[in-house]
Amino acid sequence: MTVNTAAAAAYLIAALLFIRALAGLSKHESARAGNYFGIGGMAIALVATVVLAAHDGINTLGAVLLVVCVLIGATIGLYGAKIVEMTGIPELIALFHSFVGLAAVLVGWDGYLGVERKPFGAEALSFKGVGTYGIHHAEVFIGVFIGAVTFTGSIIAFLKLSARMKSTPLMLPARNWLNLGALAAFAGLTTWFVIQPQLGLLVIVTLLALVLGLHLVASIGGGDMPVVVSMLNSYSGWAAAASGFLLNNDLLIVTGALVGSSGAYLSYIMCEAMNRSFISVIAGGFGIEAPSGAQQDYGDYREVKAEETAELLAEAKSVIITPGYGMAVAQAQHGVAELTSMLRARGTEVRFGIHPVAGRLPGHMNVLLAEAKVPYDIVLEMDEINDDFPETDVVLVIGANDTVNPAAMDDPTSPIAGMPVLHVWESRQVIIFKRSMASGYAGVQNPLFFRENSAMQFGDAKSSVMDIIAALKESGGHQTGGAQAVAVPAGS
Repeated sequence: MTVNTAAAAAYLIAALLFIRALAGLSKHESARAGNYFGIGGMAIALVATVVLAAHDGINTLGAVLLVVCVLIGATIGLYGAKIVEMTGIPELIALFHSFVGLAAVLVGWDGYLGVERKPFGAEALSFKGVGTYGIHHAEVFIGVFIGAVTFTGSIIAFLKLSARMKSTPLMLPARNWLNLGALAAFAGLTTWFVIQPQLGLLVIVTLLALVLGLHLVASIGGGDMPVVVSMLNSYSGWAAAASGFLLNNDLLIVTGALVGSSGAYLSYIMCEAMNRSFISVIAGGFGIEAPSGAQQDYGDYREVKAEETAELLAEAKSVIITPGYGMAVAQAQHGVAELTSMLRARGTEVRFGIHPVAGRLPGHMNVLLAEAKVPYDIVLEMDEINDDFPETDVVLVIGANDTVNPAAMDDPTSPIAGMPVLHVWESRQVIIFKRSMASGYAGVQNPLFFRENSAMQFGDAKSSVMDIIAALKESGGHQTGGAQAVAVPAGS
């Protein structure tokens, strides 16, 4: 067996392992195995690439650069895995997408300049019509465009998710026409470049794509950012596939197509769950004028202490917990798991309601709860649990905001109007865990906080949960007759 044949076989095995990884990650029970399949596939691909490069007579400088790049990448990956909290994973993923986009741009430029450096480069560049080199230059142009859009779009997503940039959408005049004009210009430039490749055209499309990626994501509001991250994942996959065509690498083509198609499908599912138009979101909010949301005086909210919440839980027969980003920030999942075990031991029915975009990334809450050893069978999706709220005694909203906001259903002027939410207000009593009365990531107030059957428990979610656990242990599980919530002016 030749080295080339062995490398091709290794790439095939790696591709199959990546497919197994995606299949494994689709379920809680097999997610860990899915990760291992992905790690194994990447390890095989790296080894095969290094061996193939050595066999093809890579020079000393190339070998040094290859080793240095692998070491730098491994160091960054290990360091990031060690220091980045679970709450920082969404923005970290967005940042990683930007690396893929930048790599696609560099590969595209090298693909173009590599032809120029060859003895027949001049003939290739003057070739009229779409032949072998016409296809090659189309691959270059499209790969650079997708990569550049992914690069700057992912940077903006990273800045928004990490709160280094406001999450409100950028509303430039005629923004939809700007996006359409950029796409029309790209189509025209691609045709021109295929017929008559010129360095200047490649520079122009690179700059055009960089600006388009920036504007596309900046035009999307914070409420839709989870979909954007998923869509950027898809873009990065297509960018990798384009690089695979340029490098004649079957593994990059296969894995890029896997990531691209699965990311696009996930984005579509999320848009359906959020009642958003798939086309409008991926096109930078095309056709949607973001409503500002009417400013209203909802009256007073009520505040409870941990002891009062513990009394409610001690009396409750059924409890639903709806976690959000605040639980992740406070690292409260282990305390929540302990509280769940304690209540279930007392005979209370406890379940979790997970919104499709709870946190900043699909599956964010599921991962945290799995980490805390919460049983999978009591963690339910929004559609599975929404009808059960009217028969629920107590709902604990731990760090969630926009995903439990009734304005999505009641206020057509709200920026999240039409987005399906968890109907927590239909339960007998709602306790909301928050640090303050600040608005959610979408930047809108939540009228849930001011409803008669709602009460606020302020403070760090982890500390609040541990205080409730302590109060329950102290009470010994005896029912004490219900909490007395204190009315507090909304402006205080």
